[in-house]
Amino acid sequence: MLRLLRELVPAHALTLLVSETVLFFCTFILSAYLVLDVDPAVYLLYDGGLGRIGINVLIWLTGIHLHDLYSRIRIKSRIELVQQGCQVAGIAFLAQALLGYVSPDMILPRWLMLAGSGLSLVAFVGWRLFYCGAVMRAIGEESVLFVGCSALVAELAEHLAEHPELGLRVEGYVDDGEASADLDAVGLRRLGATKDLQQIVAATQPDLIVVGPVERRGNVPLGTLLELRFSGLRIEEAAFTFEKVLKRVSLRELRPGQLIYSGELGPARSRLFFQFVYSGIIALAGLILSLPIMLVVALAIKLTSPGPVFYRQTRVGWKGQHFTLYKFRSMRADAERATGPVWASKDDPRITPVGRWLRRLRVDEIPQFWNVLRGDMSLVGPRPERPEFVEELSRRLPFYRLRLYVKPGITGWAQINHKYGDTIEDAARKLEYDLYYIKHLSPALDAYVIFHTIKTVILTRGAQ
Repeated sequence: MLRLLRELVPAHALTLLVSETVLFFCTFILSAYLVLDVDPAVYLLYDGGLGRIGINVLIWLTGIHLHDLYSRIRIKSRIELVQQGCQVAGIAFLAQALLGYVSPDMILPRWLMLAGSGLSLVAFVGWRLFYCGAVMRAIGEESVLFVGCSALVAELAEHLAEHPELGLRVEGYVDDGEASADLDAVGLRRLGATKDLQQIVAATQPDLIVVGPVERRGNVPLGTLLELRFSGLRIEEAAFTFEKVLKRVSLRELRPGQLIYSGELGPARSRLFFQFVYSGIIALAGLILSLPIMLVVALAIKLTSPGPVFYRQTRVGWKGQHFTLYKFRSMRADAERATGPVWASKDDPRITPVGRWLRRLRVDEIPQFWNVLRGDMSLVGPRPERPEFVEELSRRLPFYRLRLYVKPGITGWAQINHKYGDTIEDAARKLEYDLYYIKHLSPALDAYVIFHTIKTVILTRGAQ
């Protein structure tokens, strides 16, 4: 794995991105030599042809990213792959049409676009099929051996099995107990008892040993593991590997000592100050640029339902301080008169018809740029909750109040990685993502979150 933007980027995905960038450039350059009436070299080098092709290649890569084809590399269906490729080509043609209205000098000639897109589609599908077979095997995988079994190990093994692009292949697990049904369900074999660890390691030759049952430390063969570690074999705790691979902190095996002695947990003051600066600059620009949209939204709300345009609500912010959060009203004005504070649910009857679209497009969140300018919030951070929910969740979820030690955000790591939920289980999963964000907070991670938030908004995912 390679570390990029403080995120673990699978080598398979990064290699695929680079190779497809080259592939699309080659298909459009080849098409230029096949269909252009003018000298292709002159067009490419002196008439801005390479720049126009570069814009089109960027559109193709963006379309592929929007279809999650860099995060889900495994091909489940060839027909589905062809359909997704056709949709990406359609996005490219639509983008070319829109560019024609902005600046005709940025678009490709008609026949070059047609020929290049057709050739790119065929090359894309063929390369994906070849890559997911021969190339991924040639790049190779790291083999993983688990010592001990637990629910966390089962979830980690299942995730690795579903994402071969991570480059980690599970050999099996070593444990003194009987075979676990949870691990059998994900195809993880019990290879023997911990007393036989040396022999099992010699037979399987793993690249990485992951130690799982930290709650039964007495059963872990520490002496054997120490010898293996000094022999050059990498050894990690399951909680660390879980965080590295799934990009969230597991609450199952999280101990206070892991947080107290962590060198990365608390974000540095310099990073928090830098976050405050760029959040304010972007929020100011966002408010100015979105003024026309805000006027249209305010008019739509006023004309379709009685009540105020803006919705004001008390939320819990940095270090437990209360502040007033601003949103465009998407529910009836009397939505909580009978029920009191409750989470929004799927197909919530309190949401107005216009409000449903505001939520789907995330337009209702635009007034929170004002909260960022006031210093109540940041662009990126854990979503602020209402005081009633914070009290309940603090009682039911360990470490919940730790998320209050960074400013809440308009968007966050949990929002781009987990669906909107209205249960304690959903709150626990989002807390795992929030703790990961707090531990790794940085401008680069914020940029990563903002980039994926734009994708989420475009695809209207997770709105409720």
